[in-house]
Amino acid sequence: MSTPITDRLTDRPAARGPLIVTEDESLAEHLLRLCAAAGTDPQLLSGAPPPRGLWESAPLVLVGDDQAERCAGLTRRAGVLLLGLDLDDCDVWVRAVQLGAEHVIFLPDAQAWLLDRIADAAEGVGAPALTVAVLGGRGGAGSSTLACALAVTAARAGHRTMLIDADPLGGGLDVLLGGEEAGGLRWPDLAGSRGRVSGSELAKALPSLHRLTALSWDRGDTLAVPPEAMRSVLAAARRRGGLVVLDLPRHLDPAAGQALEQADTGLLVVPAELRAMAAADRVAAAARMRLADLRVVVRVPGPAGLTGAEVARGLRLRLAGELPTEPGLVVDVERGSPPGIREKGPLARFCGGFLTEVMPPVQAAGGGAS
Repeated sequence: MSTPITDRLTDRPAARGPLIVTEDESLAEHLLRLCAAAGTDPQLLSGAPPPRGLWESAPLVLVGDDQAERCAGLTRRAGVLLLGLDLDDCDVWVRAVQLGAEHVIFLPDAQAWLLDRIADAAEGVGAPALTVAVLGGRGGAGSSTLACALAVTAARAGHRTMLIDADPLGGGLDVLLGGEEAGGLRWPDLAGSRGRVSGSELAKALPSLHRLTALSWDRGDTLAVPPEAMRSVLAAARRRGGLVVLDLPRHLDPAAGQALEQADTGLLVVPAELRAMAAADRVAAAARMRLADLRVVVRVPGPAGLTGAEVARGLRLRLAGELPTEPGLVVDVERGSPPGIREKGPLARFCGGFLTEVMPPVQAAGGGAS
């Protein structure tokens, strides 16, 4: 019998796990069980301070309070946690300072938090991805086009990028990317996701198009995913770092609302038209309940000559910029070339400027979009 898709996403080969330093058998057993649940093999030491190389190279160090004094003279490093053994022992905080521990935690109260921290160490998690949500102020505003162009531009610049389609009625971002036939998982395959999903395994399972990974809908009958699935999948995407771009519907269903709550920045695409402004005002009101940093992108020119500054002022939003019409865009998409592929086009220029403002520069080694 084959392994279910959602199970494969949570199965990880044993990674180099944390270093556990304790002689307390009960604590050691508890920590070993947590490491097993996180899919990683720890190294357990007792009786003497660990060798310097092992202490410094472990992705995470879990020190039982019974060994705190023995380890206090070792090199200060990040990622050291002190496991308290007695809630009534106030001196544990003094020993934590001497050890250079980031946190003092007690089990089982902090078990869920510690399990996530162990799993993060096993995955090599760094800074979370910047997550940008794109919404349309009215139907046909071009939000999917902008979301796709933003992801394509970011991937071309060397940012690790994932594009997530949260609009089941939008036609599918894989179509915009010219990859509707590409192999990989779609949302219906992930609808049962719960708990922690491996970010690296998720990326491997999705279609890879134009140096980015994309999660879209298939052409089946599934029109929604549970909020829990959106939460798990998006959390996994964010743990990979880089950039996550969300294409959201104007009417936020529970899953889209969950996605918006995890976003860092929102872009509301609004044509420079009075009726579009009126519609966008309602969308903005709903979005601002879940997202503090919402900006407007104004498509110009409009029929009455409205400027981007006027639209932004009317909506009481920060102006992210004006977006002129891009000649040949419709023909490009019909031929399988995604929005943003023209490096000197208006879409790519806007996206490049926005990314320069909000994203850290790509390191020389370049993580790419895988």
